[in-house]
Amino acid sequence: MRLLLVEDDNHVAAALSAVLARHGFDVTHARSGEEALQALVPESDGFGVVLLDLGLPDQDGYEVCGKIRKRTGTPVIMVTARADVRSRIHGLNLGADDYVVKPYDTGELLARIHAVSRRSVSDDASVPGETGLRLGPVRIELPNRQVTVDGLIVQLTRKEFDLLALLAQRPGVVFRREQIISEVWRTSWEGTGRTLEVHVASLRSKLRMPALIETVRGVGYRLVAPAA
Repeated sequence: MRLLLVEDDNHVAAALSAVLARHGFDVTHARSGEEALQALVPESDGFGVVLLDLGLPDQDGYEVCGKIRKRTGTPVIMVTARADVRSRIHGLNLGADDYVVKPYDTGELLARIHAVSRRSVSDDASVPGETGLRLGPVRIELPNRQVTVDGLIVQLTRKEFDLLALLAQRPGVVFRREQIISEVWRTSWEGTGRTLEVHVASLRSKLRMPALIETVRGVGYRLVAPAA
């Protein structure tokens, strides 16, 4: 898999590139936001994943993420020391697929890379015989992966859409955390649980319906269908 590593620290980039190469990745190193954007031109061969550090010398990493998302659907994993939930939600709102906090374990990073790279499997998934789901003012169009609330389009990331579509298939039914992680992230790795929480918080914020997704403590989540 080709991987774009966006990191301004050459020592960190060299060490990480060596580890990734040993695990079969073809790494391209970009030292700035501009270099990263130049590497992602449409005519390029394409990357499987972008690892994006937020502390870049020329542009804020969040800004770079937004620009990347406008030109390509390549999965983006933000890598940063900013560990607060608000920063995570902001990154996901801009289109990041995952968020890894420094310092991280190499095994954790590799697991997350493999998880987001399998997104095409879940992107193609749909409910047999269904083209759309309606939940009160919320409309979920499965073929074109579009969500509207009261007729207005809500921009969701791939994983946010997959998560909402999964819960919406059976309103009122509790989905276990392990089941959600398995079906949406295509992994059983336990560390993905924190990412799930952040995606749920982001969905509640974007849809402006905090009560739509209910937390069932110790078990998982369920979608509470709103009144029409």
